[in-house]
Amino acid sequence: MNVRDERPPRERGAAARHDGVRGRRLHPLTFVVGAVRELLALVAAGATGLLVGGMSTAFYFTVVGLTFGLLFHVVNWWTFVYVVHGDRIELRRSLIGRSVKTIPRERIRGVDISASLPHRLLGLAVVHVDAGSDGGEGELNAVSRREAERLRRVLLRRPSAEGAEPPRRVLARMLPRWYVYAPLSGAYLLTPFALAGSLLGTLYNLGDDLGLITRERVEAAGRDVVGLPTALVVALVIAVLIAMPVMSVIVFTLFNWDFTVSARDGSLVAERGLVTRRSVALERRRVRGVEIADNPFERMAGVVRLGALVTGLGDAAHRGRLLPAAPRPVAEALAARVLGEVPGPLTAHPPVARGRRVARAAAPPLGVAVLAFLAGQPWVGSGCAVLAVLAVPLGLDRYRQLGHGTDGARLSVRSGSLRRRQVVVEHTAIVGWRVRRTLFQRRLGLATLVVAVGAGEGGYPATDMAEADAVALAAEITPAWVHPFLTTAPPPATGEPPTDPGTPPAPLDGPPPAPDGPPVVPGGPPVAPGAPSDAPGGSPVAPGAPSSALDGPSDASGGPPAALSGPQAVPDEPPTALGGPAVAPGASSGASDGPSVAPGGSSVAPGASSATPGEPSAASGEPPVTPGGAHRT
Repeated sequence: MNVRDERPPRERGAAARHDGVRGRRLHPLTFVVGAVRELLALVAAGATGLLVGGMSTAFYFTVVGLTFGLLFHVVNWWTFVYVVHGDRIELRRSLIGRSVKTIPRERIRGVDISASLPHRLLGLAVVHVDAGSDGGEGELNAVSRREAERLRRVLLRRPSAEGAEPPRRVLARMLPRWYVYAPLSGAYLLTPFALAGSLLGTLYNLGDDLGLITRERVEAAGRDVVGLPTALVVALVIAVLIAMPVMSVIVFTLFNWDFTVSARDGSLVAERGLVTRRSVALERRRVRGVEIADNPFERMAGVVRLGALVTGLGDAAHRGRLLPAAPRPVAEALAARVLGEVPGPLTAHPPVARGRRVARAAAPPLGVAVLAFLAGQPWVGSGCAVLAVLAVPLGLDRYRQLGHGTDGARLSVRSGSLRRRQVVVEHTAIVGWRVRRTLFQRRLGLATLVVAVGAGEGGYPATDMAEADAVALAAEITPAWVHPFLTTAPPPATGEPPTDPGTPPAPLDGPPPAPDGPPVVPGGPPVAPGAPSDAPGGSPVAPGAPSSALDGPSDASGGPPAALSGPQAVPDEPPTALGGPAVAPGASSGASDGPSVAPGGSSVAPGASSATPGEPSAASGEPPVTPGGAHRT
């Protein structure tokens, strides 16, 4: 964060005294390193002046350039100050204007220390402060080696970690015999060609500027190369093939000499390099996973590359490297020390994914072959057809490498063949899920589960899983996130399992509300013969008769339920007795095995007719009877 200090000098001085922290300058030999670097560039410029204007022009040009370079570096050193506070580090620069760059300590992801050959000869180092992949970086070029170590220790220490400094503990160290693994990696195998191309390009541009390269000379060189004997050309090709692995080992050694991973001050420190020594410190609490990668040649030799997945780390491919090349057991042991045991063995993906992997590998060259034959290019079509055949084993190997697994604390997914990657992340580092299904995956019942992680690349796919397995895996790790989106069958309304339609339902626990009929007291005691009912509008209940609130079927007028074994009256239609003819609305219906309820809500004995209290029965014209058989007046 860059801010310009617009306060008057008196206020700025008062603020500095209030902080109680004195600013520090870079090492005084900093401008010497810069002057040496400028001198190397001026030598080339002086050589150009020597060829153009003679010795005097070259001398004066070099002296003037070196003078301005020294003056620039001295002014730059004098106007730069850095201040380390309890919660931040400030980089202040004041020449004409005044600027302050503030980096909060809680945002610092790592502190790197590098030293080129001139820096190492003078005991200096360059400190690079990384405050996230979105910017906020600072650089101190250069300070003493002791000051660089102090800055790294202070900036990466958290308030909870104040106290005695823990000792440095070495977690892994690269052995010299592992340098021969460099040719197995395509990057180091092609690095010498990149360096040679860069050197030839620089020489060509310089010669073109000096007028040493002309069209006639280039054509003459081409004719000389074409006219070389065949034996010499073959010898040159063999020499190049031999030089490739040798040069790759040399480049690998220069970059990764004495590669050491250690734990110190709550951080992982990786140190490497022969000419330029580089030290990268990663906060242990920000390491959320590891990545184990290899290619087919490395798999045959049992060699892998190990990297760390760090939250908010810029240039994670290089700065997060924990082992550039090592035997697989050594890499897994280091991963266990850094993160925890690697889950295994992994669960294989369904067999239907095999055909999909083969089709995706062979379809592109096969499609080009068909187009080439249609366009009248048989040679191109034949070559692509051969590539399609060779792609079948590639597709099979891609299927064999698919896998996923979890041990309750960490998740591991693996995919790829030419570049196989196995990613292990903590469950607490997962910030989301994404289930992706293409048209062909839906037809096969497959899905790709993308694990969203707040570190590394941000998302890692588990390709071609069974759809049910993908959902089950996400639900197992984060059930609170996934279960609300799962579709399940709703439970029965009564809380009981569904019954066969042919069997009568069980009695309900209580009566439903009766909007039209008189209220009934659920579970009340039976009323004595001849006594009035407690429910408004009710009639006496015979002793031993079932309670209308619990056993009676629901009638058409909305009264209390009656016996579930009896028929239920249908609104606006005449009720029908079991096995009997339909009766008129308001007439009684004879129940065969249970009491019926009159529209007013009273219950009668089995076999008796429903009637309104105080009125003769609709069937016989007789007054209602009591359970003992006597007429009730």
